Amino acid sequence: MKQSFANVIMNALTLILLSGFQLSAQDIRLDLGPDQIASNQQFTITITIQNDRLESYDGFPEIEGFVKRGTSSSSSTNFVNGRISSSQSITQNYLPLNEGTYLLRPFDITVNGEKVSSPGKKIIVGPPVQRQQRYDPFSSDPFQDMFGRQSAPKEYIDVEADAFLALSTDKSEVYQGEGFTLTLAFYVSESNRADMRFYELGRQITDIIKNIKPSNCWEENFNIDNINGEPVQLGDKRYSQYKIFQATYYPLNSEDISFPSVGLELIKYQVAKNPSFFGQNKKEDFETFYSKPKKVKVVDLPPHPMKESVAVGNYRLKENVSSNQLKTGESFNYSFQVMGEGNISSINKPEIGKTADFDFYPPNVQQDIMRSNGRVRGTKSFNYYGIPNEPGEYRLSDYFNWVFFNPAIDNYDTLRSEVQLVVTGESKKNESILATDMGSFYDLIDLKDNTLVSRDQEGYFKLFANILILLMFVATAFIVFRK
Repeated sequence: MKQSFANVIMNALTLILLSGFQLSAQDIRLDLGPDQIASNQQFTITITIQNDRLESYDGFPEIEGFVKRGTSSSSSTNFVNGRISSSQSITQNYLPLNEGTYLLRPFDITVNGEKVSSPGKKIIVGPPVQRQQRYDPFSSDPFQDMFGRQSAPKEYIDVEADAFLALSTDKSEVYQGEGFTLTLAFYVSESNRADMRFYELGRQITDIIKNIKPSNCWEENFNIDNINGEPVQLGDKRYSQYKIFQATYYPLNSEDISFPSVGLELIKYQVAKNPSFFGQNKKEDFETFYSKPKKVKVVDLPPHPMKESVAVGNYRLKENVSSNQLKTGESFNYSFQVMGEGNISSINKPEIGKTADFDFYPPNVQQDIMRSNGRVRGTKSFNYYGIPNEPGEYRLSDYFNWVFFNPAIDNYDTLRSEVQLVVTGESKKNESILATDMGSFYDLIDLKDNTLVSRDQEGYFKLFANILILLMFVATAFIVFRK
């Protein structure tokens, strides 16, 4: 009979939907709890969405003087005058810590991509009140009086969770500068029977990262946006792995790295010992899962003249030159590209010694970093602009090489250019010297006094010189007249 009744309901719903009745427009509403509550009562903030699914929403705000105590949700569907309306709500509960007056500041919550604002309010928390027992038609069996049974408080039992939180690294010992990947994940066994869900995950992850992030490491964060379960095999059991945080770290010195134990709080439901068709058969509770502490040993690099400046990783060279046949005085482009797995950001340009055979200008630098599957790979390109000054045959390995430490072979390695150039034409060395020679006229500059003189002093000197010339002319004329 239950089956036929359910079929009738389903058929009726199907006929209504197929008849062309339309949903009302979407509406999102924020409802705040009362202005006054007792210290043993809870304040609530409720998000209600009409005629749509509640797919996403920001975290509820913090209220000073209150602690969050779980959420509850509800939904309903109504058929009125040939129109279908639905609503879905989620309520955040807040428990006051002490009596007093508290302020819920104005806040915004983004629901399904739409921002909803609230002006906040003042909340007065008074003395505790005695709770009154209210009749709840859904918490008891409506047929019990019919059979003379007495109502009794429902008893709930805790179901043990077959799950754990793990903080793991892909390496337990690394060289200074060598990367290792840390993964924080929650594992749930396929045989788990406990009903659980994540709780305020964004806030908890932020706090966890602050606790585990080492200060002596460069971080490449994998930025996990969606937490989805992936099947994994651990020993002889299968689990669903939920990656919460993942990053690759590169030690900047030889100090060992210690990660503390961290906790993740989940909502875990207790189930009724004697479930009934009517009433509440599960109750919300909280359980915190803790990871084990982890330590990564850091080993100093072997002795080498460039030990303090080399990059660490597994790299190879890709190069490109605009032309192998050149003429003196004509420019060319050369690309020295380091690619592989490691800390791409720490790669420095190759050092080029001074040479009169070529003019090399500072390179343009470009880097690309890819983070996937627990590995950090990428490329860093140094694009040079050069001009040959002397004809001849040249190997660019005499000018371009790059030293790094490769942990795969526990030794230093060098990337050397394999490009060979053939340069023809006349020597440009002398032209370069002449281009910088300003001539003999400019050599006199060193012989001149460069002391600054004011315009007034310069006028006085000219007047004095003119008077002296005039006196000499008068004296000469006087001597000639006497003779």
